[in-house]
Amino acid sequence: MVDLTALGRLGFGAGSIGNLYRALPDQEAHEAVAIAWDTGIRYFDTAPHYGFGLSEKRLGAALSQVDPHETAIISTKVGRRLDPVPAGTDLSVPRQAFVTPEPFESVFDYTYDAVMRSFEASRWRLRRERIDILYAHDIGRMAHGDDHPRRMAEFMEGGYRALRELRAAGVVGAIGLGVNETAVCEEVLAAGDIDVVLLAGRYTLLEQDALATFLPLCRQRDVKIVLGGPYNSGILAKGVRHGGEVHYDYQPAPRHIVDRVGAIEDVCAAHGVPLAAAALQFPLAHPQVVSVIPGMNSPAQVAQAVALMDTAIPAALWRDLQDRGLIRADAPIPDPS
Repeated sequence: MVDLTALGRLGFGAGSIGNLYRALPDQEAHEAVAIAWDTGIRYFDTAPHYGFGLSEKRLGAALSQVDPHETAIISTKVGRRLDPVPAGTDLSVPRQAFVTPEPFESVFDYTYDAVMRSFEASRWRLRRERIDILYAHDIGRMAHGDDHPRRMAEFMEGGYRALRELRAAGVVGAIGLGVNETAVCEEVLAAGDIDVVLLAGRYTLLEQDALATFLPLCRQRDVKIVLGGPYNSGILAKGVRHGGEVHYDYQPAPRHIVDRVGAIEDVCAAHGVPLAAAALQFPLAHPQVVSVIPGMNSPAQVAQAVALMDTAIPAALWRDLQDRGLIRADAPIPDPS
């Protein structure tokens, strides 16, 4: 079993080094991982879906150089198998948001055999005998719509059994879900046990509905949370006062979201605090949240994330946000000390 409290406040989201939205040179990806290691980051999250194997390959290669004793904590995912693309496919254009030379595409598959094969392939790409955390990727109604009941049955009857066997065998330290919603987490917890949830975007400076039932359930069951997507698709990193298009939940942000972020941004500005720093630090105040993992794809992004995490934020900022109804009154707030 991996010690989930040892992940560190700031982790490395490796989706971007799988060439998310744009091609990235190998050297820049490797430098990003090396700089992260040098700054003390020890938790790295990836998935076969990220560049269809490219993110795992790059992460494995980079860590093999800086971490010869394999002390880094690595998580990857199962539930999306990699199938070869048809002959003649143009690999220079985005496929499923990745611009990757890997001649594959990802297809959802939560069956027992697919999870076992995916795990073995990830071990090879990551150059590791053991994977610290293995998440089921994008299970839930948000990803599957009306097909959710079938996919859920496929997972609980097959993939979940595979995860438990891998953990029992000691080749996986902890198992969980990597998702963008809380409802499916509660559904899985009603039927079985998991150790950790990588929750993307659903407990942030912008939205805290997870406080209603999900986070209390996690506290009751001692399920830890890794918080992905702390910037809600970038809107909490860039803010809205600069002009230009902003995104929320992978789409152009609706007006009510823009207005709310603008109000939060104004409070941060009044206290001389970057909006992105508040966004990165806020989730960690909740006792179940053990790490926040923004996506990083360059040394500059790593340095920026480290600086934002180290930014001093006065308690008065959090009180002002609560007094104005911009964060929930029951949300734990960071302790400036």
